[in-house]
Amino acid sequence: MRLPRRTRGPGRSTTSVPSSTGPDEETVRIALDDVRRRRQHQGRRRTVKRVAVGVLAAGLLGAIGWLLLFSPYLTARGVEVSGAGAAGETRVARAVEVPAGTPLARVDTDLLQRRVEAIPAVRHAEISRSWPHTLHVEVTPRTPVAVLERSGRLQALDAEGVVFGGYDARPEKLPLVVPGEGVGREAVVEAAGVVEALPADVAGRTRTVEVGSVDEITLVLASGRRVVWGSAEQSGTKAEVLAVMLPQLPRGVDEIDVSVPGRLTTR
Repeated sequence: MRLPRRTRGPGRSTTSVPSSTGPDEETVRIALDDVRRRRQHQGRRRTVKRVAVGVLAAGLLGAIGWLLLFSPYLTARGVEVSGAGAAGETRVARAVEVPAGTPLARVDTDLLQRRVEAIPAVRHAEISRSWPHTLHVEVTPRTPVAVLERSGRLQALDAEGVVFGGYDARPEKLPLVVPGEGVGREAVVEAAGVVEALPADVAGRTRTVEVGSVDEITLVLASGRRVVWGSAEQSGTKAEVLAVMLPQLPRGVDEIDVSVPGRLTTR
């Protein structure tokens, strides 16, 4: 090892330190250029990869779109109906018929729903697609609360006052609604609301609902007693009062008036 040379001067001594230099500028420049090239190369690779993925995704989406909307492989070919009730499965299925070869994805289910709900016996309908070829129809049918007699014809009447279906004879547990001369639809709707408010046991004992107007509704029970109801207002309260009072009525009472439930009268 070569020792550093010492230099003496008057009154002091010094030691010379060898100088140290790093990489020269050319080496640094080459290294930086290499880093830049690698980064540019990696950036180009990422760009190419993103473009390739985008092209593949677009192609896949296009293929799926064609398969769903235009291909002959996923067309509507059948109908499943559940809960049709009085509407009848055949009638509901006919309402949702679509042209042969229609892609299932292009079927207008809102339009079909409106068609099914136009059937009087249908209260609500839900249309859904069951891949690959089937339309499913879930029907909520109307439930009769009474029978309406009009022009000698017996028809079912639901709680909303909608008339549907028909009967040859009145079902035993459904009251018969008999509108008076010239009574309109509004009064019939009110009568349906009255029957809907009755407890099941009272409704079962009601034979006839006479409707003179929206304010003149009277129940005729199986016992022959008459219940003056008035309008459909406060029907829930009136029904509660009637259910409590009926078992307590003495013999000889032919009529009970609940039109003002706070002031019940009998005769």
